Amino acid sequence: MSKWIKKSGVISLGLVLAFTITACGKTKTTETTETTAAATTAATAATAATAAPAKAGKKLVIGFSMDTLQEERWQKDRDIFVAEAKKLGAEVNVQSANSDDAKQISQAENLISQGVDVLVVVPHDGAASAAIVEKAHAAGIKVIAYDRLILNSDLDLYLSFDNEKVGEMQATAITKLVPKGNYALIEGADTDNNAHLFKKGQMNIIQPLIDKGDIKVVYDQFTKDWNPANALANMENALTTNKNKIDAVVAANDGTGGGAIQALTAQKLSIPVSGQDAELAACQRIVEGTQTMTVYKPIKDLATKAAQLAVKLANGEDVGADKKVNNKKIDVPSVLLAPVAVDKSNMDATVIADGFHSHDEVYKNVK
Repeated sequence: MSKWIKKSGVISLGLVLAFTITACGKTKTTETTETTAAATTAATAATAATAAPAKAGKKLVIGFSMDTLQEERWQKDRDIFVAEAKKLGAEVNVQSANSDDAKQISQAENLISQGVDVLVVVPHDGAASAAIVEKAHAAGIKVIAYDRLILNSDLDLYLSFDNEKVGEMQATAITKLVPKGNYALIEGADTDNNAHLFKKGQMNIIQPLIDKGDIKVVYDQFTKDWNPANALANMENALTTNKNKIDAVVAANDGTGGGAIQALTAQKLSIPVSGQDAELAACQRIVEGTQTMTVYKPIKDLATKAAQLAVKLANGEDVGADKKVNNKKIDVPSVLLAPVAVDKSNMDATVIADGFHSHDEVYKNVK
């Protein structure tokens, strides 16, 4: 019995000591945690005072829904946009729909469900993409239309070039060389609002000459999906229908222009052909003499500006849109950049000087 009491006393004393040590340890740990927390709070406050505002420390994510990446031009847009967004501390999730409306809407829904902070859309079909704006707004996400307008929607912002001016530049260059004769118009995709703006600009220049009887439009066709193969087929039809008696071609972009030139070359014909986008193949054709001109739209300026404004819009800042473009529902706040007409005479001073293509690339086939 006394042994048990003795042992119990030892055990009890051990427990008391253990409790005391543990309690001291806890007190010390608590003090350290509180001190660390205070230091962390002070450091965070100091950082917040100098850093740019962020959404509760969450990295801003931009959804970029693109019609296609099959053309060289759109790959440049993507790369420049992503690089600029990264500089601004934003992440970009890019989706490409390969000119499929249903796929683009599905991809946009996926970006919306991921909770992107802002959605940038290059629409395949300006009308069909109105559904994207509606779905994004229902989730509290603002939408920017990039280069192509989204119609019949409460779009938040539109960034592009002056597309009517693009068409005027194309027609002006061709009518200076061919003020009289038979014209073929190889237009862009009927589903793309820009294609209609290009044509409107072209007709601003051509219609007065039609009215005078100097020009006759003997072929006028839109090109499904902007596909060069479809443009080739259109030009072949134009030549067959008119027994090759065509004096000039106003093509809406370099892809359609390239298709037209392929058809003309097969018939051993060389006539003025316009273009747009300053694609490398088109610039090579221009210095070689098979394409008359292109309209250079400084993609670097557009993509850089779009990334900057996407970040501002996501953060609720003023984007400084100085123009309005009606999309058949509202006057959309817009930023429109100036295009540049490029031919052989100013290729070096524009496309090459900007670093869009190198001199060696453009003059690769010129001896």
